[in-house]
Amino acid sequence: MRRVAEEGRISGIEEIPEEIKRTFRTALEISPEWHIRMQASFQKFVALSISKTINMPNSAEVEDVMRAYKLAWELGCKGITVYREGSREEQVLYVGTEKRKEEKKVIRPRPRPHLTYGATIKMPTGCGNLYVTINEDEKGLFEVFARLGKAGGCAASQTEAIGRLISLALRSGVDVSALVKQLRGIRCPSPHWSEDGLILSCPDAIGKAIEKYIKWRNGIKSKINGIKINLERETKGESNEVIGVCPNCGNPLAHQEGCATCPACGYTKCL
Repeated sequence: MRRVAEEGRISGIEEIPEEIKRTFRTALEISPEWHIRMQASFQKFVALSISKTINMPNSAEVEDVMRAYKLAWELGCKGITVYREGSREEQVLYVGTEKRKEEKKVIRPRPRPHLTYGATIKMPTGCGNLYVTINEDEKGLFEVFARLGKAGGCAASQTEAIGRLISLALRSGVDVSALVKQLRGIRCPSPHWSEDGLILSCPDAIGKAIEKYIKWRNGIKSKINGIKINLERETKGESNEVIGVCPNCGNPLAHQEGCATCPACGYTKCL
């Protein structure tokens, strides 16, 4: 019995006589087709509903399940239950002495460094001014703090909770756009008009503040890249006198070949 429990079948156990092997089989030694045919035969003598588990090996595919359901329908089975070995994290019986399952991968947030950098954005809401602080580390956005003016009580605790959960998600690698999508559009009874449009609620304001911060951060990086390009051109002896700001990307414009040109995005006033 121990060998049967470990191997899940009796066909490979030499100590068992052949006539016993032909008569007594384990569930996985019976093909799904014959599982279904046994049920179809047995239900002829049962007045009420009936169903049995159609056991399938771990290697079974979608097509195997489809054939099982089709055969059950053709034979007029009243019900059918299909189970593929190892398809669930927990099951009643396992083949072998230990559970055959992979260890769950636990997502752990990355630790907070001593130094982060970011910005605080003032967002007017129907409950007052909401100050959203967004920080990042070398891997990207890292944490969000949200403080609602001088308000206390439930409003302050809720904005603090939202900030903590967003920070936990960011530190665990959740996509920023997915977080913003969940926050944007949440409504409360006190919407507020601002220069950023209609602020529907504090969560909506936090989502818009994150978007605003990303645009601001990307603009700074774009300007830094533009300065790097200008410095590279200087080392090559090219003229790159800064004569304005690019209307497309905000990088410095340089005088090149008789025209104001943006080294970063290619904009030129001459076209």
